[in-house]
Amino acid sequence: MSQIDFLNITKQYGSDTEVLKDVSFSVDNGEFVFLVGPSGAGKSTLIKVLIREEVPTSGDILFNGESVLQIPQTNISDLRRRIGVVFQDFKLLESKNIFDNVAVALDVVDSDPGVIRNVVPNVLAMVGLSNKMYNYPKQLSGGEKQRVAIARALAHEPDVLVADEPTGMIDPVASEEVVDILEKIHSLGTTVLMATHSQAIVDRLKKRVIRIQDGIVKSDKMGGKYND
Repeated sequence: MSQIDFLNITKQYGSDTEVLKDVSFSVDNGEFVFLVGPSGAGKSTLIKVLIREEVPTSGDILFNGESVLQIPQTNISDLRRRIGVVFQDFKLLESKNIFDNVAVALDVVDSDPGVIRNVVPNVLAMVGLSNKMYNYPKQLSGGEKQRVAIARALAHEPDVLVADEPTGMIDPVASEEVVDILEKIHSLGTTVLMATHSQAIVDRLKKRVIRIQDGIVKSDKMGGKYND
């Protein structure tokens, strides 16, 4: 059963710039899917319309059969708890330690302090950072910062984890560690949608690969490679 459906998505800026052109594809529950393609192809825009950060010019997005576009503004936060997002630039708060950086995802929805004390150590353990819980971002490597970002995205036990170029700002060894964590999360039943430029990662994992180019789906292959 499909969990995410992009239905004829077009996104236009101004009168003549089409970033997405009639894009349609579905992602099944429990899949691991790579979105690949050159910079400016529309990968990040797809992620933005999925989480209602932006609205398409035309088309619709279904999440578990419900139109994302029809969700009331007051309920958008619920959608974003069910779809965890990991960004390329980490988006950590430099003034807060790692525990608090993860806890902020729970604080903003007024989670019980007892829940926070239980959840934060668990998700940090999942990404291998139990020993860095009270460090600050400036004390971490790029790879460790990205693992904190993943832990924060997992705090609400999302149905889907979306990673937008999560290895774009870290070295190859750290990149492999991040991808290994994403594979582990996937093995526990979470759907993973990852936008990437990394041919090495895509070719090694042999997952489903959707290539976006010039705003359209150029190819969609199971067990594909970066250049298929």
